Amino acid sequence: MKIAVLSGKGGTGKTTVATNLAYALHTSGKTIQLLDTDAEEPNSHIFFDVKYDYEESVQILLPVVDRNLCTHCQECAKACEFSAITVSSKYIMIFDNLCHGCGVCSMVCPVKAISEKPKDIGTIKLGITEEGIIFGEGIMNIGEPSPVRIIRQLKKHIDPNVDIVILDSPPGTSCPVIETINGTDFALLVTEPTPFGLHDLKLAIDATREFDIPIGVVLNRYDGSYKKIEEYLEKEDIPLLMTIPYDINIARDYSNGFLISKTQNYAQKFIDLFQRIEVIKKC
Repeated sequence: MKIAVLSGKGGTGKTTVATNLAYALHTSGKTIQLLDTDAEEPNSHIFFDVKYDYEESVQILLPVVDRNLCTHCQECAKACEFSAITVSSKYIMIFDNLCHGCGVCSMVCPVKAISEKPKDIGTIKLGITEEGIIFGEGIMNIGEPSPVRIIRQLKKHIDPNVDIVILDSPPGTSCPVIETINGTDFALLVTEPTPFGLHDLKLAIDATREFDIPIGVVLNRYDGSYKKIEEYLEKEDIPLLMTIPYDINIARDYSNGFLISKTQNYAQKFIDLFQRIEVIKKC
């Protein structure tokens, strides 16, 4: 089973849930792979002692124009969906930061004036934690506009032999999140009991429903004072699978890089969370 741990906004506790769920299920005897797809700022590794044993670069192909061959016909600019090429009667300009490396410009050029050059945009690192959890993360180079290619390449390293794959997604609902959800079996959304949390949870649920996969919610920093998220979930018939209390001890352990599944006997609660996911998945 591939579980994507999502959040409509940053700071809700997505990594807390992903890392503790991975650890708890590992202690229960299941084989686990944890992939951190938040390539702009991966942080799941902070909670584990990871021994990395594999690394590869991620590249995209950028267009290179032979100006001696170019006729300024503008076919490449018309075909580019990302406005990465501008052509005038005398000049042609390529905006590398807008280019998605799709290769369409080179295919439509009638005089074959466009070739391609590779550019490194990030790195994939794979390893294993001290506990034995198979681990992987994508790291985007500073200044790059999109981590989608990195996430896509990281997901190619999903181990088909493990029992459960947990993907710690980027926050929000943009393209990196969509790439993370694609091909998964369950979306576990983490939110907080605030108006901002509710607003962005709705966006995340709307995006996830496009994939027609089961959804469940974890409510973090819960103190019972803000009920609108529970009311919304009940109205939408979306299960609230777990609440994590608003507790200074949890916050302290997290800030020190400790897993509450280890320090505060939360392992069984995360195992129970997975069992609820299994029930929903079978329905």
